[in-house]
Amino acid sequence: MPMRADWIWMNGSLIPWDQATVHVFTHAIHYGSSAFEGIRAYGTPAGPAIFRGREHMRRLHDSCKIMRIPLTYSIDDLIAATKASIRANKQDSCYIRPIVFRGYEALGVDGRKSPIEVVIGTVPWGRYLGPEAIEQGVDVIVSSWRRIAPGSLTPLGKIGGQYVNSQHVAMEAHDLGYNEGISLDINGYVSEGSGENLFLIRDGVIVTPPLSASILSGITRDCAITLAKDLGYEVQFGYLTREMLYVADELFFTGTAAEITPIRSVDRMPVGSGSRGAITKAIQERFFAITAGEMDPHGWLDPVYAPGEWPVA
Repeated sequence: MPMRADWIWMNGSLIPWDQATVHVFTHAIHYGSSAFEGIRAYGTPAGPAIFRGREHMRRLHDSCKIMRIPLTYSIDDLIAATKASIRANKQDSCYIRPIVFRGYEALGVDGRKSPIEVVIGTVPWGRYLGPEAIEQGVDVIVSSWRRIAPGSLTPLGKIGGQYVNSQHVAMEAHDLGYNEGISLDINGYVSEGSGENLFLIRDGVIVTPPLSASILSGITRDCAITLAKDLGYEVQFGYLTREMLYVADELFFTGTAAEITPIRSVDRMPVGSGSRGAITKAIQERFFAITAGEMDPHGWLDPVYAPGEWPVA
């Protein structure tokens, strides 16, 4: 079934889903001139709550700046529009996709004469890597495709055209029978998955690649770092070589879609015992306690409804 909802926010207004259309000569279709985000709203006892929405919308502003796409909606505007969409669709949880793109006007490579379109969709979506992956973990391969390099593209921006690189990684992995692929950067160090950041654990120390390894500065990555420190674990930023993946005690992915997903094998070699490790589990439990609304020590949840408004008839 395709992901869809009844209403979608487009250029300042909620409109019926099927009316949210663009022209086939839209600049972004031809050249990938878009910036986007992936955000979740989780169901809590007080109703749906947007998870770290302001941080995501700030990154959207950053990506637009990198792309020289003027975004006239403030972070507050975008959060308000997101809440309006969730309310209109009567969703108790959802995946949120804001996207800003160059529309239909100019066809040249420099599309700055094209109008700017802004869309926020809220749709149902489950576990990105499968419901069983959270406990059982996933099997991954080190991809033959290298991660995009600084100076040729902009790894810190979540920009549509750059995800052709991620598509190559994901398609190769799936065609070879794996759940996901891991890219190396231009220098041969571990970068990230096609849509996830990576963490390695060895002898109780957690290591994640630095921003200079061509990674996206993930919001869920930041959550995992914060929660690991809350739990008393040491977290380091360091370059990882491919063989370090083979001798890791634990590995896990982070991302809005993937959440916190253990990796059970790399290139058919088991990671640790071949099942979810104790540190990964501890971070997961704290993360999912927060997203369930059981606790929120860092103020990451932004309720869609005011106290007493939920449930909605």
